[in-house]
Amino acid sequence: MKPDMLRSAGPVSRFLADDHRRLEHLFHTALACTPQVEQGIYDQFRTGLLRHIGMEEKILLPTAQRLSGGAPLSIAATLRLDHGAIVALLMPTPTRNIIVTLRTILERHNLLEEGPAGLYAICDTVAQTEAEQLVARLRAAPDVAVLPHSDTPTVLGAVHRAVERAGYTLAFDSR
Repeated sequence: MKPDMLRSAGPVSRFLADDHRRLEHLFHTALACTPQVEQGIYDQFRTGLLRHIGMEEKILLPTAQRLSGGAPLSIAATLRLDHGAIVALLMPTPTRNIIVTLRTILERHNLLEEGPAGLYAICDTVAQTEAEQLVARLRAAPDVAVLPHSDTPTVLGAVHRAVERAGYTLAFDSR
């Protein structure tokens, strides 16, 4: 979200778009040490992104559904497929192909969430007077447990399936 749009955005949009910027900074910083990923910073990014997705899945989307009369938002299914792909991509050790795919999905995904017709603006609209309370609940969301990376064939197969289910592709990773 552009800075001028952020100033006029509602509290939900501001809070979650700010978190996107924080996560993007961690991601870019972790990748600045090419060809290797700075693992400590990547781990901060990974933990933060999993928490962010948890906030959206466990707090934001259910609240928006409740405030919209019980029907899921039309964008919810797409966001959940993206979330599944992103979470799957965070499981294995970050290789070049994992990073490229993750970056592609995040760029498209963030466009669905930010902006005047995005998820966050929709949530600001439906929450209206409850928007500040919603942000307080998002702020209070706990960190999530993060398991060590796993590069087993089972995990890598699950990554490919989740990425494809969301409509993306992951090139064969020969490691």
